Amino acid sequence: MLKHRGFPGRLPSSEFQFVIRRDNKAGATKLIARERYADRRPPDRRADSGFMEALWLYFGEEPFERGNLDAGRLSWLFGREVIPAEDPFDPESYDAMLKIDVSRARASFPEAFDGTGVWEGGSA
Repeated sequence: MLKHRGFPGRLPSSEFQFVIRRDNKAGATKLIARERYADRRPPDRRADSGFMEALWLYFGEEPFERGNLDAGRLSWLFGREVIPAEDPFDPESYDAMLKIDVSRARASFPEAFDGTGVWEGGSA
């Protein structure tokens, strides 16, 4: 499992995890597209936005390996703002390649791209 050195471990001042420390001996947790409803709590929405911003600052438009990115946090964006970058795609692999759907991500999380998000300094 690739560890993304320098990627933030969690959202500042929260317990929202962005990465995992070690691989699961039973295999990677499957990525699923979780439905985001309009009535989600503000802290949950901030975590999604902060994670999207960290992905953008760390990877940009380039495809990236899933590695140690948290499956639960990825699943809130998967299938919309984060999409498979390979075919066939294995949602249960740490080696799976993903990419940001930039136009959809900008529409969903404008603050992650305009410098007003969590990582205002420009580096996650």
